[in-house]
Amino acid sequence: MTDARPNPLLDFSDLPRFDAITPECIGPALDELLANTNAALEQVVQPDFPATWAALCGCLDVATERLGRAWGAVNHLNSVADSPALREAYNAALPRVTEFWTRLGSDERLYAKYKAIDTATLNAEQAQAHRNAMRGFVLGGAELTGEAKQRFAAIQERQAELSQKFSENALDATEAFSYLATEDEMAGIPADIQATARAAAESQGHSGYLLTLKMPCYIPVMQFAQRSDLRERLYKAHTTRASDQAPEDQRRYDNTALMQELLALRQEEAKLLGHASYADVSLVPKMAQSPAEVVGFLRELAQKARPYAQQDLDDMREFARTELGMSDPQPWDWSFIAEKLKEARYAFSEQELKTYFTAPKVLQGLFAIIETLFEVSIRPDQTATWHPSVQFFRLERGTELVGQFYLDQSARTGKRGGAWMDDVRARWMRPDTTRLQTPVAHLVCNFAEGNGGQPALLTHDDVITLFHEFGHGLHHLLTQVNERDVSGISGVEWDAVELPSQFMENFCWEWDVLKHMTAHVDTGEPLPRALYDKMLAAKNFQSGLQTLRQVELALFDMLLHMGDVPLTDGKPDVLTLQQQVRSEVALLQPPPYNRTAHTFSHIFSGGYAAGYYSYKWAEVLSADAYAAFEEAAQSSGTTLDVTTGRHYRQSILEAGGSRPAMESFVAFRGRTPSPDALLRHQGMANA
Repeated sequence: MTDARPNPLLDFSDLPRFDAITPECIGPALDELLANTNAALEQVVQPDFPATWAALCGCLDVATERLGRAWGAVNHLNSVADSPALREAYNAALPRVTEFWTRLGSDERLYAKYKAIDTATLNAEQAQAHRNAMRGFVLGGAELTGEAKQRFAAIQERQAELSQKFSENALDATEAFSYLATEDEMAGIPADIQATARAAAESQGHSGYLLTLKMPCYIPVMQFAQRSDLRERLYKAHTTRASDQAPEDQRRYDNTALMQELLALRQEEAKLLGHASYADVSLVPKMAQSPAEVVGFLRELAQKARPYAQQDLDDMREFARTELGMSDPQPWDWSFIAEKLKEARYAFSEQELKTYFTAPKVLQGLFAIIETLFEVSIRPDQTATWHPSVQFFRLERGTELVGQFYLDQSARTGKRGGAWMDDVRARWMRPDTTRLQTPVAHLVCNFAEGNGGQPALLTHDDVITLFHEFGHGLHHLLTQVNERDVSGISGVEWDAVELPSQFMENFCWEWDVLKHMTAHVDTGEPLPRALYDKMLAAKNFQSGLQTLRQVELALFDMLLHMGDVPLTDGKPDVLTLQQQVRSEVALLQPPPYNRTAHTFSHIFSGGYAAGYYSYKWAEVLSADAYAAFEEAAQSSGTTLDVTTGRHYRQSILEAGGSRPAMESFVAFRGRTPSPDALLRHQGMANA
């Protein structure tokens, strides 16, 4: 029976009707929504329309918020439930949506109307939103005219198209690879991974073990497979995805030309806006003041980490030679060597630890932390979802609804890799109803599913990822700001937005936390203290090498967008720059066929262009923020200190983007941030 209700993308009475949204809904919904937003735009730019915040919000913001929510639902489904029909409908709609937002952000009539607003009439939240809007108009091309304005709009539309194609190629190239391994080849690989691979093979009518490049399969194969030739096979497939080095039948996914065109367009955009490079444009709304400051920060961090990284590498080489008989380790061997060394040094295995992290118990423990620290309760809730495994919850304080969130944990076909948080709708005192709209978030991960009726088992890295995304979610959900454009994560500087997410990661190392969120998959026993002590001792295992790797990626990204990329045949030579950065930073050089840049989705399709450094930048902030809880624990006996949690919530989470991030940090810590806590947490305090 078909749903006789109106188009689900036009239903804003409650939450998205994900179970009713079909590709056929998209075009008609956009016809109506774009007509409404265009009409609202024309109405507010008329000379007699009042230049007041309330009038503009009551007309234009209501229309654009609905467009944003509907397109957000489509965009979300494109990420978590990709299908040929949805992809076709999405790509057909993308230019129309991009054109509208570009035109809105560059409309000189609307810009003039915002200029005419008497800022003395605005409250603090509105004033911050107004400042952001004025900056956004400049960055959106509102001060451009004639051919420059037309070219700017064309650049935005083409960039959206290229970014989407980059993402599609990365997904398709990942899913194009599979390898049917024999039982002999699976030696050393954990039993739960083997069971999943065997079930995958059987589902396709094969015997053996079906291996893929999705992270829940790829990572344990690289860590544990005893067969070096199997590790090499997957390593080469993984590092050549979406590139000219992929197998002949997969080169249609090559992202080389897309990357080159994106970089050229970004540089052209920067020139049109009067900036030297796209990196300069990217940093205008961020905490960092200049590309040079970021490059200096990254190089200083690399210098501090390098001696530790060199020791990490020397230890692995010696262990490989003396214990594993490997005199000349290859790139696909290092994860295997590292895992064996960690097991030998700390008598500790990730796989042993994993048996205690059952997904339901971890989630229960995480919820208990959130409820304790932030004085809310989390309850199961009901709504339509896009997949049977998706869960839905509500946050309450007393009897008051604070917010709601979807949780999608499992990896599956048609879902892009990685983990992320995205908003469904923002907290907003709606001008059209004068009622408070509560925030709703998506929290998405890619964890392995359970086998044989058992719950899913998470690695400790998976647990950290889950806490990370919940940090973003709490930033969005716990805001007390009523102005949509600066509530939650909206309006927060990009290089500060990772503070709450990385802050939450710290609890994954606390005994008082872990003992309540672990239960052995077979016995139900909590994590033994002895195993925890081994895990903690191994916490900073290879932190030097890991830091160098993050610096390498961030420095590559920043230099890539500073306009100094070498040219070959007049086009940006991404590989040459990447090699230059590796020569400067990395201690291990990959093989010539390595093309990891071709799936660097963060910077080519994920919004982190000239912003990947923000992970390390915000890590300084988050470690220093967490140090306040460590200090409180000296008197209270626990890092789950409610008083400190309340202060953190009120200073940072509830403030959202309503003031500069540095003001929020200082409000919490009483001073500007120091890198000391980060270096201490990572075992590099004496660098």
